[in-house]
Amino acid sequence: MVEIMKLDHRRLPSDFDVYLFHEGTLYESYKMLGAHLIEENEVQGVRFAVWAPNAKKVSVVGNFNNWIGTMHRLERLDQSGIWVLFVPDLAQGDIYKYEVTGPDGQKVLKADPYAFYTQLRPETASIIYNLNAFEWSDQKWMTQRVKKDMYHKPMAIYEVHLASWKQKEDGEFYSYQEFADELIEYAIDNGFTHIELMPVMEHPYDGSWGYQITGYYSATSRYGTPEQLMYFIDQCHQQGLGVILDWVPAHFCKDIHGLGRFDGTPLFESADPMRAERPIWGTYSFDYSKPEVVSFLISNAIFWMDVYHVDGFRIDAVSSMIYLNHDNPLPVELKNQYGGGENLEAIEFLKKLNEIIFRRFPGALMMAEEATEWPLVTSPTSLGGLGFNYKWNMGWSNDVLKYMKLDVNERPKHHHLLTFSFLYAFSENFVLPFSHDEMVHGKKSLLNKMPGDYWQKFANLRLLFGYLFTHPGKKLLFMGSEFGQFDEWKYQQEMDWMLLDFDAHSSFFNYYKELNKFYQKTTSLWRLDHEQAGFQWIDADNTEQSVITFMRKGKRKGDYCIIVCNFSTEVYHNYQIGVPTKGNYYEAFSSDAASFGGSGQLNSTIRSTNPFPRNNQPYSLEITVPPLGMAIFMKETKTRKRGDHLNGI
Repeated sequence: MVEIMKLDHRRLPSDFDVYLFHEGTLYESYKMLGAHLIEENEVQGVRFAVWAPNAKKVSVVGNFNNWIGTMHRLERLDQSGIWVLFVPDLAQGDIYKYEVTGPDGQKVLKADPYAFYTQLRPETASIIYNLNAFEWSDQKWMTQRVKKDMYHKPMAIYEVHLASWKQKEDGEFYSYQEFADELIEYAIDNGFTHIELMPVMEHPYDGSWGYQITGYYSATSRYGTPEQLMYFIDQCHQQGLGVILDWVPAHFCKDIHGLGRFDGTPLFESADPMRAERPIWGTYSFDYSKPEVVSFLISNAIFWMDVYHVDGFRIDAVSSMIYLNHDNPLPVELKNQYGGGENLEAIEFLKKLNEIIFRRFPGALMMAEEATEWPLVTSPTSLGGLGFNYKWNMGWSNDVLKYMKLDVNERPKHHHLLTFSFLYAFSENFVLPFSHDEMVHGKKSLLNKMPGDYWQKFANLRLLFGYLFTHPGKKLLFMGSEFGQFDEWKYQQEMDWMLLDFDAHSSFFNYYKELNKFYQKTTSLWRLDHEQAGFQWIDADNTEQSVITFMRKGKRKGDYCIIVCNFSTEVYHNYQIGVPTKGNYYEAFSSDAASFGGSGQLNSTIRSTNPFPRNNQPYSLEITVPPLGMAIFMKETKTRKRGDHLNGI
């Protein structure tokens, strides 16, 4: 039988750490709370510490005491609400839970909120684990990350749900380490700069896709061990690929072993059921008015960046955090103390989170999934902003997909859906997302959203991706879209890789790969992504022919390209566009190339300018505009000729 050792003050959380925890400023609370393997006075064991201020009793139960709650009772530290116990002779791999007796005398078995590892679902016990054994080899990446100017660099993010990216023949999941052998090479080969993983924090239900979490500090055991996830991230960094995690500080699931009513009372959630409930998701919302919850969440973000070396987060459901009534169909409208609908505590939490993260990790990516017109999301908190450095441009993706789904004959009446985004494109630092949310629940895949016959669907999607990569903002694409997945996303099975055996899909896959590589090597397409100086309309108003023409510009004089997008099925010969300077222009890229599955309506010869002004430009150019196509033109210079455009400037 495992014995109990009397508490030694050297094994206790310090008074100062406890004070900071209750103040909401203990930003590494995972070092104080949870189960930690320690050795003192030649005695090895585990110190358990848990916050449960309203519990009558707390015991630790597990495989080491036959799950009997009377054997290892924790001691409460005065009025702190923290319970502590040191148990000798426990080791990595031992499983445990807390038996928490609430104020009403009811006993519930709870997983450790700070557990570093968890049993494979459907089992739910926490596992004692040491996270300090892995030897990292990504020092070069970590050093360069601090110095990297991501705002003026290309960024193409590959959003991945690990369970359904690829599976083994028997339907089992790959391990994190096996993903390192396949996914990294695939992402790099296709021109992506970052992988964004849908939540890898422990969650009980596969169908939540990881967005309803029970183990915020626990890498899900679905894909292996913590070291295997560290290996995956380490390999990404060594090969030049960033790693972003989806993170969910908005709400958590109600499973009995999770955070809900943790000590027999609402603890991580609000005591007010109207504020605690998130009916649309069947979850609880975090109570940001509690400093301990703030310590828990900010510590969690730091934990993933510090212990797992991740490069940043896409913060899920920010709109539902900052607004009390967003996506929250309650019988009454919630209001703050001033009568408004803003969640003041959540807003302060987000500001504090971003301030602390950027202070600790200057090169971090903090991306808000925010769907409203809330101002200054990506402005510093010192200027009244929320302090993120990127925001998903969901307005752009909604508008452009609404437009692309229209029959081509209807598009002239809805031309504004293409152009409206430029009225606000530089108000925030935007990421343009085609995420998983656009490809589930009957919304269809990107390819199947496109109207027309089989050829037109692919042409429309090539055009859409051309518009994506030439529009200001960083890029994000959900897995499968790069080769034209036809069915919408199914989380239970792997992507339809067999489609690559068909010419239309393999040609489209080649197009995406070449487009992404062209984007990364063409400085004018990203150097001034977040500045008005990086964009200029040439013709935004050709609604009748459904054609738009614009320029993207870099920092240096002469670093520009001209983009023509034709959203009709017509070919326009001898089409006139305005250009800013006299000279010879060549078509550097076209979505209509036959090798991409297009009709081959190319501008295969050099085009010289005419001395006639057009579109408020001093010169004009006569070109062929392909059907449902995008073409990019560049001016020849002494250092840039037709055929070497991939070298950029």
